[in-house]
Amino acid sequence: MSKSSRKSVLPARKSHGYEFGGPLGAFAISAALPIVCYAAAFLCNEISGCPIPSILTPRSLTLKKLKEEAGWPQDGLFGLASLKVTGYVLAYYLFSLVLQAALPGLVVQGVKLRSGARLEYKFNAFSSAVTVLLIAAVGTYLQGPDFALWTFIWDNYVQLITVNLGIAFFLATFVYLRSYSVKAGNHHKRELALGGHSGNMIYDWFIGRELNPRITIPVIGTIDIKAFCELRPGMLGWILLDFAFIAHQYKLYGGVSDSIVLITLFQTIYVFDALWMEPSILSTMDITTDGFGFMLAFGDLVWLPFIYSLQARYLAVYPLHLGAQGTLGIVAVQLFGYWIFRSANNEKNRFRTNPKDPRIAHLQYMKTKSGSTLLTSGWWGFSRHPNYLGDWIMAWSYCLPTGVAGYMVKHGSPAVLPLGDMIDDEGIVSGGFLKQQVLQGDARGWGMLITYFYVLYFAILLIHREMRDEEACERKYGDDWEEYKKKVRWRILPGIY
Repeated sequence: MSKSSRKSVLPARKSHGYEFGGPLGAFAISAALPIVCYAAAFLCNEISGCPIPSILTPRSLTLKKLKEEAGWPQDGLFGLASLKVTGYVLAYYLFSLVLQAALPGLVVQGVKLRSGARLEYKFNAFSSAVTVLLIAAVGTYLQGPDFALWTFIWDNYVQLITVNLGIAFFLATFVYLRSYSVKAGNHHKRELALGGHSGNMIYDWFIGRELNPRITIPVIGTIDIKAFCELRPGMLGWILLDFAFIAHQYKLYGGVSDSIVLITLFQTIYVFDALWMEPSILSTMDITTDGFGFMLAFGDLVWLPFIYSLQARYLAVYPLHLGAQGTLGIVAVQLFGYWIFRSANNEKNRFRTNPKDPRIAHLQYMKTKSGSTLLTSGWWGFSRHPNYLGDWIMAWSYCLPTGVAGYMVKHGSPAVLPLGDMIDDEGIVSGGFLKQQVLQGDARGWGMLITYFYVLYFAILLIHREMRDEEACERKYGDDWEEYKKKVRWRILPGIY
């Protein structure tokens, strides 16, 4: 190996500076976001309401009352974890690894690294997910909503957050420490991420020091940790959570509402679309630019499944009935967003893989000094990130089925009502198996802080990601990027941003 190629394996170029507020921001995010996950679990529940009543009357709030209404474990912090749950979750991860190794898959070369080398990836997340869901379907057919998986998820929801959070912390620490073994001229094609070797331990641990950390596991083989976490345990876990919430609603009320079916359908389509298009992750910033640290580990394994499924969890207790018109309206929002999202991504991927493809051969583009080409017409002439717009529009269809959210739980005698009459004119929900009444009362509207949190968060995420994309492109293309911005003026939504 020549001297120049040996240097390219290591991060010879300096780190491109801090993001996310630097070390202080990295520490704050790492500490605060796990708390948000727990807060959503405790402050919106089937014990007292969503949000819990004490939040609505803070003057009467006491620590004892807060614990009672939130369902805080009797054994305190120790109750947030469980060895049994830990064992089952680790078994789930191991099964995911086995499926990746055992099932046939598409073998693809990744984008060119700074060293000029390319990593090899095996993609079969779609077939792996289908296998897991088929097993779950058989179990549900045999045991109905009492299938052990669905009951386990609902009964151990908080503990599941803790275990996955622990795995995220472990992986972030493991790959951070192991990144110091990256050597010049290594034959494993290991490199450090340009943004992950600032020299500050907290920041580098958070942002990710090594670009594509891989490990070799006996029998299973080589696993790309970042690619594995990107679309496997957390993404599939999101859908498994949704299905568990449907099963719980059925157990409570003897039926399933159109609202929870709609949300789960949308999110299942979204996940399986991502799994089917798994090779497209190779061109994303997560794979090409970001190292693997706590940011991605936590986002993939904890934040995504437990925050993105909040709406279905809410509807498991308060099953809103949308009716035909409400359903059609929300479907229209989803389809419109998906059309923009998928059309824009397909256009970009086709252009990158085969610019002569008849479907995109007519598009205009500009050449850059780096040798790359930038689309200036079609969806990517509409704005610089049209896929983000479609993604955000779809986010609304996940939240709108919860309506003007919020409920209070009043314990008492059950009242048997058919599914269509779950909610009466006063917003009261009763069920054949539920020894309580669920009504909106003073909580009406306040639950939107939880069920619509995803829309607000996702807007912030997409804008921040767009800003990071812009900075990365300015570094990569220089003056060409300034010229490109004159041709494609708008960042996400023309006329607004």
